[in-house]
Amino acid sequence: MFKKVLRFAGVLGLGLALTACASDTSTTGSKSGADSGASKSIDKLSIGFVPSRDPEEIVSATKPLKDLLKKEMKKQGYSIKDVDISVGTSYEAVGESLSSGTLDVGFIPGGTYVLYDDGAEVLLAATRAGLSNDSEDPVKWNENKPTKKTDKQAASYRSLLIAGPSAKGQALGKKINSGEKLTWDDLNSASWSVMSSSSSAGYIYPSLWLKDHYKKNISDLKHIVQADSYGSSMARLAAGQADIMVAFADARMDYEKQWQKEYGRKASIWDETNVLGVTPPIYNDTISVSKNSKIMNAGLKKALSQAFINIGKSEEGKKVIAIYAHEGYKKATSADYDNAREAQKLVKAAAK
Repeated sequence: MFKKVLRFAGVLGLGLALTACASDTSTTGSKSGADSGASKSIDKLSIGFVPSRDPEEIVSATKPLKDLLKKEMKKQGYSIKDVDISVGTSYEAVGESLSSGTLDVGFIPGGTYVLYDDGAEVLLAATRAGLSNDSEDPVKWNENKPTKKTDKQAASYRSLLIAGPSAKGQALGKKINSGEKLTWDDLNSASWSVMSSSSSAGYIYPSLWLKDHYKKNISDLKHIVQADSYGSSMARLAAGQADIMVAFADARMDYEKQWQKEYGRKASIWDETNVLGVTPPIYNDTISVSKNSKIMNAGLKKALSQAFINIGKSEEGKKVIAIYAHEGYKKATSADYDNAREAQKLVKAAAK
């Protein structure tokens, strides 16, 4: 779920931890020592999260991760004195900090990872519950509401173009559900709320959808506003300030309660929104590490991978990672995100 997000400008370093340092350079400071069987001590391990949800909500939900990670890393032979958790000012801020080495670990979408893979290395991909809807036909999503989670774990997700309760949004939804195809003028005359350009679900894959259907890009749209989180984007949709928003497929499930209680809508989110478009599958969010962190090496990467896999299997750990709709983790490779790289190339080419 990292779902996903796009080049986030933002002041790099704000809210992010400084470079982690090892207290015992004979073990954590050298690759040979870190890979030995001796206990290793680390003063600080810094972890950054992207702001796909409200930052305060993320910090609060992930607070237990500190003790969970310390406990699991101890089983792997590592003693960590402090785990510093922060939420970046943007997706790009987290990617830049990983690349520069001022952040050790990042929970980032695949789209963000491929933008910064010169300085970041993917360790794990998130798994999460599949959804009751998975068709690329938007009408099927609108006919089979509400979307629900299933027991089947999925390694990918989709992005949706969601029309809101504004007059324009309702007109577009009605046109789709009647079997008509939307024209470029239909979409170009609407107001859009999107994420930054490194967000897989909030920019990159919707751009690919536009390219496939209209040979256009999000940057070609006349009325776009970049949101700082999916929460603010959903609020804008509910208020009629945007006719269309782009988001990961289970976003409406995440904001179902807020739609009425916080955003002031009388009807449910399922009654007031319609899917206009569905992207191809997007490989799940990553746990990536910095290639330039002063403490990162093969031994630490292996230990972190196993620790996060174990955390994802525990009941307490599942509660923590649920903030991103993650339900577990599996090992990933750089090649798993080759499709995301191709997507980035297309987006870059379209932006020129």
